[in-house]
Amino acid sequence: MPPESVPMPGAEQHYRSLERLYASAPINQKFQSQLAIEGEGRSRLTFTIDQASYHAAGAAHGTIYFKMLDDAAFYAANTLATDRFLLTTSFNLHFTKPVREGKVVAEGRWISGKRRVFVAESRLVDEEGDEIGRGTGTFMRSRIALSSLDGYAGAGS
Repeated sequence: MPPESVPMPGAEQHYRSLERLYASAPINQKFQSQLAIEGEGRSRLTFTIDQASYHAAGAAHGTIYFKMLDDAAFYAANTLATDRFLLTTSFNLHFTKPVREGKVVAEGRWISGKRRVFVAESRLVDEEGDEIGRGTGTFMRSRIALSSLDGYAGAGS
């Protein structure tokens, strides 16, 4: 691995803190999901879809797609903001295939911005390897310090 691609210890700490922040959010207690920060500008969420997330026609409701896509893009962008919590200011999504059950992976990737506004994209892939959705979001630095959030600080930080 080239030296420039080896993350600094501070970056690794930030990534693990973001993972704890995700796990601590009350909304995430409603989902079978897990966040992994894979490096600067990259996140990976795994969700398990079951009938609890269905709409009336028997497939996952669009709110689930939005949740997965927004979270993946958000956390990919927040890897570059080590001091402040980001806020979603806009998000566009495209549905390409319904999903009924099983594991879905949301892959997030930062695209641009490092100061005040960040742009990131994400995609959803089902167990068969098919893309089922895609999204692009704009995220803005808030006044909320990451260090002020219990989930970010976590035990032992």
